[in-house]
Amino acid sequence: MAADLGTAAGVGTLIAALPQADILVNNLGIFEPRPFEQITDADWLRFFEVNVLSGVRLARHYVAGMRSRDWGRIVFVSSESALQIPTEMIHYGATKTAQLAVARGLAETLAGTGVTVNSVLPGPTASEGVVDFVARLAADQGVDKATVEREFFRSERPSSVIQRFATPDEVAAMVAYVCSAQASATTGAALRVDGGVVRAIV
Repeated sequence: MAADLGTAAGVGTLIAALPQADILVNNLGIFEPRPFEQITDADWLRFFEVNVLSGVRLARHYVAGMRSRDWGRIVFVSSESALQIPTEMIHYGATKTAQLAVARGLAETLAGTGVTVNSVLPGPTASEGVVDFVARLAADQGVDKATVEREFFRSERPSSVIQRFATPDEVAAMVAYVCSAQASATTGAALRVDGGVVRAIV
């Protein structure tokens, strides 16, 4: 079904159609490069509505059923930008950090149950939005997309170990794992699928 989960009404539409769920993957997100001084109050509120409150509203509803069944999986798809705030998208980074806080706090409220809550942190990923963005940049600069990708990793994400965009399937593999029975001891975690962009050993 289609609904705008960046609004309370859209979340209500989904919940009415699907009142119970065993697995919730909060994968909705928007991004937009913009200088900090040009990010308006309306922009900040829109980013928090879409990137944070969509997941908060859904989790708040579905967690009761998961708790009663003593099994469930909640995953927030965050970003490496939660740890390394991009200067060109501070509002985006802030929402991704907020997701980590919500996920960890919710995991702790579910201590001793069979419900896990985790965050997955993709690095630069060839999502539909990113692919379109790269294509526009390539057209504007009169170069091919591979050149834009190489320059991006050279100048913007030089710490990337894989030096390429991850594929959506590579990110989905981590999400599928944390939603599985095999991940029953993994909760409250922030799991990176970032191609090594974050220069940390934990």
